[in-house]
Amino acid sequence: MDRLHLMSVFVAVAEEQSFAGAARKLGLSPPAVTRAIAGLEQRLAVKLLNRTTRFVRATEAGQRYLDDARRILAEVDEADEAAAGINAEPRGHLAVTAPVQFGKLFVLPIVVEYLQRYPATQVSALFLDRVVNLIEEGLDVGVRIGELPDSSMQAIRVARVRRLLCASPEYLRRHGLPKTPADLVRYDIVSALGISPTTEWKFGDGAKAQSVRVKPRLSVTTNDAAIEAAVQGFGITRLLSYQVAPHLADGRLKIVLGEYEHTSVPVHVLHREGRYASAKVRTFVDLVVAKLRENTSLN
Repeated sequence: MDRLHLMSVFVAVAEEQSFAGAARKLGLSPPAVTRAIAGLEQRLAVKLLNRTTRFVRATEAGQRYLDDARRILAEVDEADEAAAGINAEPRGHLAVTAPVQFGKLFVLPIVVEYLQRYPATQVSALFLDRVVNLIEEGLDVGVRIGELPDSSMQAIRVARVRRLLCASPEYLRRHGLPKTPADLVRYDIVSALGISPTTEWKFGDGAKAQSVRVKPRLSVTTNDAAIEAAVQGFGITRLLSYQVAPHLADGRLKIVLGEYEHTSVPVHVLHREGRYASAKVRTFVDLVVAKLRENTSLN
């Protein structure tokens, strides 16, 4: 069998963790998928997958091969697109990721516009409030909020957002305004774990930097839940500026201790381009960078 075909089948099985799922994804029969994996393991003389009646998982050797196969297949796709010309119509499947609320508010409208512009494309959007490894999870483009570690990824800064403390006017009328970060120990705190995973909150920069260890009365896993609790007058929460912009605009929330704000947080668009420019990735990155940079609520 063609080696690239075998690689494609193996990647599909490993990602779907299912022979039947891979068959549906590739439009092949389950026996054809089974034969392809058996042929590949025979060719390589190594076991790539552990199979049980309940799951399929890559072995240690299979995981290494999966990483290499993904990279090789991506480079083949990029080479094909480069050969077709720099102005080739974007086509094929694009996988993107972003934080949940940011993805819903800002990335999804861009994805819809992209799909409307380029009818030969398909997009999978993975919105998660965790750091996603683009290479390991087979993704093409990601939006990341926060400082970036050293990486082989191409990174384009598109915005900066702020960490804000806020509470409802009703809560502040009942309890008064805190005057310094140290006063927060006397207030009800709502902790959004995605934004503030620790109980040590930092304020200011340089010589004015300080931190306060808070004791949340309510900890929630989603930013929406933290916003809702604050709007209902329960306490003070800490979120990113874009998340609470509409609530600040209509007066449901007010900023607390604004003069002690920590350094703003950068927003980057990441992508994993090889030697060749991929039309589908290039056009999506150009669109998302332009749209996010022109959005006044993000800058």
